[in-house]
Amino acid sequence: MEVKTSLLDNMIGVGDMVLLEPLSEDSFLENLKNRFDHSEIYTYIGSVVISMNPYRSLPIYTPDKVEEYRNRNFYELSPHIYALADEAYRSLRDQDKDQCILITGESGAGKTEASKLVMSYVAAVCGKGQEVNKVKEQLLQSNPVLEAFGNAKTVRNDNSSRFGKYMDIEFDFKGDPLGGVISNYLLEKSRVVKQPRGERNFHVFYQLLSGASDDTLKKLKLYRDFSKYNYLSLDSAVVNGLDDAANFRTVRNAMQIVGFMEDEVQSVLELVAAVLKLGNIEFKPESRCNGTDESRIKDKNDLKEMCELLGIEQSVLERAFSYRTVEAKMEKVSTTLNVAQAYYARDALAKNLYSRLFSWLVTRINESIKAQTKTRHKVMGVLDIYGFEIFEDNSFEQFIINYCNEKLQQIFIELTLREEQEEYVREGIEWTNIEYFNNAIICDLIENNQNGILAMLDEECLRPGTVTDETFLDKLNTVCAEHQHFESRLSKNSKFLNDHSLPHSCFRIQHYAGKVLYRVEGFVDKNNDLLYRDLSQAMYKANHSLIKQLFPEGNPAKVNLKRPPTAGFQFKASVGTLMRNLQTKNPNYIRCIKPNDKKASHIFTESLVRHQVRYLGLMENVRVRRAGYAFRQAYEPCLERYKMLCKRTWPHWRGPAREGVEVLMADLQVPAEEFSYGRSKIFIRNPRTLFFLEERRRQCLQDLATLIQKIYRGWKCRSQFLLLKQSQIVVAAWYRRYAQQKKYQRIKSATTVVQSYTRGWQARKLLRELKYQKRCEEAATTIAAYWHGTQARMELRRLKQEARNKHAVTVIWAYWQGTKARRELRRLKEEARRKHAVAVIWAYWQGLKVRREYRKYFRANAGKKIYDFTIQRILQKYFLGLKSTMPSMSPIDKNWPARPYLFLDGTHTELRRIFHLWRCKKYRSQFTEEKKAVYEEKLEASEIFKDKKALYPSSVSQPFKGDYLEISKNPKYQKLSSAMDEKVLLADVVNKINRANGKGTARIFLLTKKSVVLADQKTGQVKASVPLPDLTSVSVSTQSDGFFALKLKEGSASAVKGDFLLSSEHLIEIITKLHRIGATAADREQLNVDISDEFLVQFKQDKVCVKFIQGAPKNGNSVSCKRKNNRLLEVSVPSTA
Repeated sequence: MEVKTSLLDNMIGVGDMVLLEPLSEDSFLENLKNRFDHSEIYTYIGSVVISMNPYRSLPIYTPDKVEEYRNRNFYELSPHIYALADEAYRSLRDQDKDQCILITGESGAGKTEASKLVMSYVAAVCGKGQEVNKVKEQLLQSNPVLEAFGNAKTVRNDNSSRFGKYMDIEFDFKGDPLGGVISNYLLEKSRVVKQPRGERNFHVFYQLLSGASDDTLKKLKLYRDFSKYNYLSLDSAVVNGLDDAANFRTVRNAMQIVGFMEDEVQSVLELVAAVLKLGNIEFKPESRCNGTDESRIKDKNDLKEMCELLGIEQSVLERAFSYRTVEAKMEKVSTTLNVAQAYYARDALAKNLYSRLFSWLVTRINESIKAQTKTRHKVMGVLDIYGFEIFEDNSFEQFIINYCNEKLQQIFIELTLREEQEEYVREGIEWTNIEYFNNAIICDLIENNQNGILAMLDEECLRPGTVTDETFLDKLNTVCAEHQHFESRLSKNSKFLNDHSLPHSCFRIQHYAGKVLYRVEGFVDKNNDLLYRDLSQAMYKANHSLIKQLFPEGNPAKVNLKRPPTAGFQFKASVGTLMRNLQTKNPNYIRCIKPNDKKASHIFTESLVRHQVRYLGLMENVRVRRAGYAFRQAYEPCLERYKMLCKRTWPHWRGPAREGVEVLMADLQVPAEEFSYGRSKIFIRNPRTLFFLEERRRQCLQDLATLIQKIYRGWKCRSQFLLLKQSQIVVAAWYRRYAQQKKYQRIKSATTVVQSYTRGWQARKLLRELKYQKRCEEAATTIAAYWHGTQARMELRRLKQEARNKHAVTVIWAYWQGTKARRELRRLKEEARRKHAVAVIWAYWQGLKVRREYRKYFRANAGKKIYDFTIQRILQKYFLGLKSTMPSMSPIDKNWPARPYLFLDGTHTELRRIFHLWRCKKYRSQFTEEKKAVYEEKLEASEIFKDKKALYPSSVSQPFKGDYLEISKNPKYQKLSSAMDEKVLLADVVNKINRANGKGTARIFLLTKKSVVLADQKTGQVKASVPLPDLTSVSVSTQSDGFFALKLKEGSASAVKGDFLLSSEHLIEIITKLHRIGATAADREQLNVDISDEFLVQFKQDKVCVKFIQGAPKNGNSVSCKRKNNRLLEVSVPSTA
């Protein structure tokens, strides 16, 4: 990277406008454009820095750049804002001079970023340490807080400061920061209630709605939707490149670093929410019986929520919006407010509430960042204030802003001239008077205590009678008609006969930056800035910790009938204090310029830049600097830079630096009138002289460069030759060594090969002998093995033949024994059959004889006995068969043996019934009390849902567990469990359906014998508790969804927020337990279960129809709920095909 040693080196255009030649407005703009096109956004006018907004990130603010500009002379490097910050910091640290840095420019020119860069540079170069770093961090982190509450998106700037800020940073004797004090000027509070098209309200409203958690928004009673708030413009609610959610987290972190307590942050957010709620309050007209008009609030919901946030009684604030009490001495007069007056009162309260909150924030930050020690401190002030504004429609705000810029221009010219004069006197140079435009006459026109515009505006506001903007303009026309910088339709300077651009309700002032047309409409109201006393007293009655501090005038014990000071008077006093403060410090100026209105990089709009150059007075500043001497430089750096132009001073000058410069200028024959010698510096009158010196220096540097190159090339060639010669000797020595080593290696290798061949031959010979000997031994062994094998096989064959002969004899003998045994068995069987046949015949014969003998005795009742005997045998056989074919003991087993005989049908059925009752009793005797209760619940669920609810069949196989969350064991719900007085019968996670969008929010569902409790799943906080007597019915659909509605008794305390629409995976169990508890309670009616695909649910004031339809499976076959309109929620249940 190229390092510059002066702003004159490798300069793009002219780095210091004082050296611009020729000097004209066109050349001034051309130089700015040339540097801007090459990303050189900083240019000097002497010690003044011109900063062009690049609208993009440039790599010129790195830590390396900070180190590059640290402790360097102002003109030593190219123009940069770090050079000015370093000059101011070193003057404060080393010379004990209080400094101030004045940053001006119009909106979007980069003033806020410039002030951040100055503060970040000072923080980087000052001392280190834990306490010092804490102070630096607090000073830097105050910016995000103030930007959130004081900046807004405008048509010219996405992060426009809508207030003026002056920060005094206090340092100790070492230059380490001790603390700071912030002063704010004229917050644009009218933006709170109304924003121009294409602009936004202050950032904090959008950051809060975008970045706060759902729990925080619920506590603040807010919604994320910007369209719900009248004070927020919708056409520019989202800004490209601006992450409101991330910025909100940054602001919260910054407030913590600065020192805000958590309750203070919460109080601030509550006030911001109250302002949003305030904008939603609307009024409607009403006529009284006496014919007067009064106003009433349309919807009191927002008023109620605002009062809850601020701790105010709703009736008190409602009356303050409808009536106004005027006190005069000992009398009080109460008058009603019409709709227009009520809206004025609402907007006035919103503006005052926000502006006072902003002032409190500044005061609170000052308490945190102020220096703790009481010793004298060195001070560096940084002023970031609105620039000169010329709009199509200019009102009271633009008037006082431009008045402030007139005062800053006045002090700028005075301090610049004074600085020039002091330097000339210090250096012993004769001072010549410089002619310039003195804008004191314009400041006097505005701020004169007798006939100034602000004084007449205050006088008009305090005058009794009818006061309007037209009467104020008439007064201006009377008093200021002859002033040369004032124009209106009735003034002598207006030339209204041919100037049709001057309307009747306007006046025009010739500012130093040009003519500005002001419309008087709203001047009186904005200057009065009245807040009705009833509203102040209502705010003071609030229980909020912060509201009473913001409205001390509302204290009834300290009623002050004196009219409060006007906005113009307060701003004039603030500007006067600021001017006196700036005059005690050494000034440093940064003039910010916006290159285009499109907020785009690489675009330079000449007309826009020309306009800013004019009203910033930059050309006049250059002329003031050039009226005396255009360039000055200390003798040492001047001699060091130009000493090569004279043989007597080159290369070294041994005497004093001034004498060397005198010798140098005499040798160059520079005319004496073109320069003067001061005590420590040389002053050059005309830039042409400086450029002449620079041109001679450039030529001389070229000659010196040629000489240096020649000497360098000769030295390089000689060095190369000597190096080659030395290298040749070294290479030769190394080569000879290498050749001998290679020869030795070859001889050694050949010897090794011969030895290896000899050893190999000997080894192979010995191996052949050993192998031959081994083969002989193996042959003898093999022959012996074969012989022994032959002998063994012959013996084996002999033994096998003997064994076969023995086995054949055994088999033949066994067959013979078997044949003999079978013959004997047949004989014995034949003999036994003969004996059995004789016995049977004998038995039959004996029976026949007996029957013949006793037939005469048994013939009368033999049929009945035979029948009874037969029936007895059949029953015996039936029962014995039933015993062996008995079914299982399971009550659900429906098997039963088939009926063997038709006459046993009744007995068979009765036995089946008795057996089933008996095995059911045996099965029930095994149950515990808990299991009995579960089966009773299952039975009750069957009575309620069977054949009525499609979800019921899938729930039959699922046991009723009850406590699905194990709430008594889970440490996460320990706090919630301890809060429950009774045993929890059921604990499960359900989804509470939101009426607004149909989406569900996870809630913990707890059921006890007396109440139903809904709690937050994450924190365990109880959200709702409903006593069971307040439940009238439960509504469910006939389909396979888990939705159910708990309908509450009208007029009960639980019914304030309406019914509950919930969804659960255990719907059957939840409703069964609710129904069972109602059935067992003696003091209340049984809970009604309504099963229908369409039912009504009461949400607060409205009834909403919940309709269930069957749809195609989507989102993984899940049930979806959508809001069709304000009165219909449609639940789509996938069809179970």
